[in-house]
Amino acid sequence: MHAYRTHHCAQLTAAQVGETVRLSGWVHRKRDHGGVLFIDLRDHYGITQIVADSDSPALPMLESVRTESVVTIDGVVKKRSDATINANLPTGEIEVFARGVTVQSAAQELPMPVAGEAEYPEDIRLRYRYLDLRREKVHANIMLRAQVIASLRRRMIDQGFTEFQTPILTASSPEGARDYLVPSRVHPGKFYALPQAPQMFKQLLMVAGFDRYFQIAPCFRDEDARADRSPGEFYQLDFEMSFVTQDDVFAAIEPVLHGVFEEFADWQGKGRTVSSLPFRRIPYRESMLKYGNDKPDLRNPIEIVDVTDHFRGSGFGIFASLVDSGSVIRAIPAPGAGAGSRKFFDDMNNWAKSEGFSGLGYINIKGGEPGGPIAKNHGADATAKLVEALGLGPDDGVFFAAGKEAQAAKLAGLARTRVAEELKLIDDSRFEFCWIVDFPMFEYDEDAKKVDFSHNPFSMPQGELEALETKDPLEVLAYQYDIVCNGVELSSGAIRNHRPEIMYKAFEIAGYTREDVDTNFAGMINAFKFGAPPHGGSAPGVDRIVMLLADEPNIREVITFPMTQKAEDLMMGAPGPVSAKQLRELNIRLVEAAKG
Repeated sequence: MHAYRTHHCAQLTAAQVGETVRLSGWVHRKRDHGGVLFIDLRDHYGITQIVADSDSPALPMLESVRTESVVTIDGVVKKRSDATINANLPTGEIEVFARGVTVQSAAQELPMPVAGEAEYPEDIRLRYRYLDLRREKVHANIMLRAQVIASLRRRMIDQGFTEFQTPILTASSPEGARDYLVPSRVHPGKFYALPQAPQMFKQLLMVAGFDRYFQIAPCFRDEDARADRSPGEFYQLDFEMSFVTQDDVFAAIEPVLHGVFEEFADWQGKGRTVSSLPFRRIPYRESMLKYGNDKPDLRNPIEIVDVTDHFRGSGFGIFASLVDSGSVIRAIPAPGAGAGSRKFFDDMNNWAKSEGFSGLGYINIKGGEPGGPIAKNHGADATAKLVEALGLGPDDGVFFAAGKEAQAAKLAGLARTRVAEELKLIDDSRFEFCWIVDFPMFEYDEDAKKVDFSHNPFSMPQGELEALETKDPLEVLAYQYDIVCNGVELSSGAIRNHRPEIMYKAFEIAGYTREDVDTNFAGMINAFKFGAPPHGGSAPGVDRIVMLLADEPNIREVITFPMTQKAEDLMMGAPGPVSAKQLRELNIRLVEAAKG
């Protein structure tokens, strides 16, 4: 017999009744029924019920052992009575009568229980992450992550991509987020940087003559945490393709993402559907108008409508004067809201103020009669035209966001989400994908009072060099695109600018000299001078994909050893101090942090 187990803890069935077996695992739960002790023994695979009574020589030891101790049980498989069968367990038809027990490792008193799904403070969960990972839900999330990555890798290879690895120690880049720096011992005063993404390396692989690259790539950015972004490090499905158009990129990655989401859509019986291929494409400006942002949740049926012209010269003086001064008015329909109380509308207005806006105007329609100050002052005929234009029903409502275009779009987008959540309009049983396309190449930076890149400086402008030389920079669009699912941006991508003369011109418009480009992006610009193919790609975030499939609100729930929001590893004590000897080897002297 094997030293530790003949079967794992999800393996035994009625077919093994009468057999002598050996199981090893953790003591998950103990239930003492007055002379009869029941133990749920847990391992990676599942749970088997162990029973011991006064006839079992193992009873005294099992009575004394704490939960989460690791034990080996020798015993006989017995069939449960019909009344005690547990249909929720693969091993629910049987139990193992304990004949002997060996304690492999005794557990101390636990800082947090493993059995059950009670919520515990984040600092405790992260400090004792190895215990947290034993909990059923977290354990399942991490297994889902492993299966998703395996599926992504298999599907990319089936699409003709080849996996390559790119450097972890590289050079700091002046663009993008803040780098994590690594001091060089052999080059005093110089630093490596951990890659924010393999962006330049994957483009150089295309220049080197490889065709379809991919990598499950670790990326490092010294930036603050969000619910959908982990501080420090994250993983992405990084890929790049040569001799492709934007359509080719979409055609290559859509089956991969669609296939993975379909494969795991029914994870834990959730029974979700996935939007059909090809994914919908929404121009950036349309997305900002209809949804108030560039990562729309298409499960939300509400669409924002521009109603600026309806209030030009309106009797509702506040909106009329705003329109005269160049502001816009955006309408956010609220289906069925008029049938309820006015409290919903007042609560929405107060919520907008709590978000830092001046408020939300509204019209509530009850029994076909529009009500509220806007309807009263706007006038019956004008209100009727507005209601008809918006397609509102006899018991609907509508909110209004007013202000400069960017501000009104932001408030309208937030209000669209808030209204849908409050009215329970979002269908949680769907994964809705879309591409956001046609991003502006440039934007005007009000603080710096200059034109700057709006998205990705290395993207190919639509119209190429001619567009840069003849168009208003703020009218130039780029071959840039984002893939979005359920309001979560999975990645940005682009058809790359592979021609040096176009790159120099694009950077010139953004205020960079030829020398700036040669200095800051030497590796890439020099490579392009030796023959670069047209190429493009993207990099969907693995952590975010798993977060969506696991239906988790926070990305930390799908990462094995996540950091806190302050980028601290409480379990390992990182970041931490290092010795004076280590600092001397690196030619580094610490200085006291500036106060305040």
